[in-house]
Amino acid sequence: MNTLSVILAAALLAAFLLNVAADRLNLAASRGAVPPELEGIYDEQRYRASQRYLQARTQFGWWREGTGLFFLILFWVGGGFAALDRWVRSLGEGSIASGLIYIGVLVLLRAVLSLPFSVYATFALERRFGFNRTSWATFVADRAKSAVLSFALGLPLLAGVLTLFEHAGQWAWLWAWAGVSAFALTVQYLAPRWILPLFNTYTPLAEGPLRSAILALAASVDFPLQQVFVIDGSRRSTKSNAFFTGFGANRRVALFDTLVAAHPIAQIVAVLAHEIGHYRRRHIVQGAVLSILQAGLVFFLFSVALSRPEFSEAFGVRDASTYTGLACLAVVYAPLDLVIGALTAAISRRNEYQADRFAVGATRDGQALIEALRALSAHNLANLTPHPLYVALNYSHPPLRERFAAIREAQRLLKPRAS
Repeated sequence: MNTLSVILAAALLAAFLLNVAADRLNLAASRGAVPPELEGIYDEQRYRASQRYLQARTQFGWWREGTGLFFLILFWVGGGFAALDRWVRSLGEGSIASGLIYIGVLVLLRAVLSLPFSVYATFALERRFGFNRTSWATFVADRAKSAVLSFALGLPLLAGVLTLFEHAGQWAWLWAWAGVSAFALTVQYLAPRWILPLFNTYTPLAEGPLRSAILALAASVDFPLQQVFVIDGSRRSTKSNAFFTGFGANRRVALFDTLVAAHPIAQIVAVLAHEIGHYRRRHIVQGAVLSILQAGLVFFLFSVALSRPEFSEAFGVRDASTYTGLACLAVVYAPLDLVIGALTAAISRRNEYQADRFAVGATRDGQALIEALRALSAHNLANLTPHPLYVALNYSHPPLRERFAAIREAQRLLKPRAS
């Protein structure tokens, strides 16, 4: 390994150690007493279960991430990137086909390494705490479908990117950025109708008080809602959620069947008002723009890396190519992704506050939203006292204490309705 290799490996290790430090602080913070404003979410037994769940998930994360980093460094130091490149070149295929094979092998190796951890997380850890309902048949089918989709969508996209960087000159990164962005938006548009139903059954919410209450809410905030769907989340987990996805004619609002079964109408309406708030405050568009900007940064860095032979040499690859450069950049992107992830998480937390305020204004019932969040937190064994560093690095939603305070303030500031 040369000097650049050591620097890149050190950056990967530093990112891993920072996450471990945040995890340890988070575990220590969880051992304290429940804040007074959050009392009543858990009984004593359930609270202890939430602490054990946090510890189990944290320790599992250390094993998973640590094992991945260990094998990555082993593959790197052992000359794996160069050996794989030599084997691919010996096949005598063109540069694009060689690139697809090279990156495909790396993706396959990563998938094989991660599979035991996915199995353990699903059938041991989640089952131990009463969450898992995934059958082996569903588990295998999910991964088979994901593999087919990745092949069908990812292969032509990767081939296009490699082709552009081979033939489009110094502005290849701009063309690749534009192409990938258009592709991503197209997939996001089509996913609610054509991709998501491959994994879950979407059933229109039946006529009744809940549907009437939801349509009344949508009408009151001038939200064009023709249909609400219930998905069979209970096939995989007992956890509850609701989400808004897609845009245009393929826009969908979906409620987990576990949410519908366990919560009163006022709470479900409050949760849905929150999701509508994301749409009305343009958070969906904002998220798409941020993703596109991040993709642009990646392609710009890729173009810079390709112009510097020492980058590929840091991975032992003497005869640099487009595909080896792309693979190497993916390896060392993790430290930068940690920083970008923290920034996007901060934006997401701000958006959650805005969506909460919208829900309070739409329903004029902040307490219903608080009660829904309390029930969801208790059912999902949420950590009530996360450490600020862990929140900064990982939380896309604000901690409950701060969130409840903001909801109560929004309720206090409500103006009376005109009579």
